[in-house]
Amino acid sequence: MERRLERLSWPALQAAASRPGSTVVWPFGAIEQHGPHLPLGTDALFAEKVLEAVLEGWARQGPDEPAWPLWRLPVQAIGFSPEHQGFAGTLSLDAETLIAMVHAVGRDLAAAGFRRLVLFNGHGGQIALLQVAARQLRAAHPALAVLPCFLWSGPEGIADLIPEPERSQGLHAALAETSLMLHLAPSLVGPLPPADGLPSQAPPTGWSLEGAAPSAWLSRDLSRSGVIGDPGEASGELGQELFERLVAGWRSRFEALLASDWPPGSPGGDYSPGQHP
Repeated sequence: MERRLERLSWPALQAAASRPGSTVVWPFGAIEQHGPHLPLGTDALFAEKVLEAVLEGWARQGPDEPAWPLWRLPVQAIGFSPEHQGFAGTLSLDAETLIAMVHAVGRDLAAAGFRRLVLFNGHGGQIALLQVAARQLRAAHPALAVLPCFLWSGPEGIADLIPEPERSQGLHAALAETSLMLHLAPSLVGPLPPADGLPSQAPPTGWSLEGAAPSAWLSRDLSRSGVIGDPGEASGELGQELFERLVAGWRSRFEALLASDWPPGSPGGDYSPGQHP
């Protein structure tokens, strides 16, 4: 089954879109500095490889397994990366441009008859922006369910593989990303740099670089090299464990979505004061 949307003819695409629960996954990454040792396209490569592995796993299934109604778009490699523009090589779209792109593509997928669009994002710096884009797209095209998600969030056991303080402080080009790249594309990894970007002072109580009360940090605020964390103990073995858990987690999530009617539609009808649900 061909799952790359760009390889379908228009009648084949029309048939795909007409299937119940028809879903398109659009992988997103970034072209931005990832320290002196990782390639600019790290986030795009990760999103691409994890999604490819999920689809390849389905392709190896027997004829009795479900032929899930899911297709994919080419990876959107350039994203929203203003936090890294202090370093050479970072390419960043304006927020308005990325939102407009999501809206334009989503509009045409909705017109073709697809039921869901998953924004499969590998770059932490555009999580909130893609959520805004998804909400605006859904408001404009209510028949299209739009689901923005982040590669590193959700699959079980990921955090368990990363020890403290890296789990909370390794924000960029550090242990996890370096290990995953050592597994997926070791030839693209340069000599591992020393730890960098660790805050010289702790945030005030209740505040953080990321989390519930984050700061709009720029990598130049924190780091000379672009690294935020410590990649020194990175290994291909850890990268393989991370990759396997990411693939298993996302395969399970996609299958659960495709086997469901999620998200629910409008309850319909009008509300009257005093009416109980």
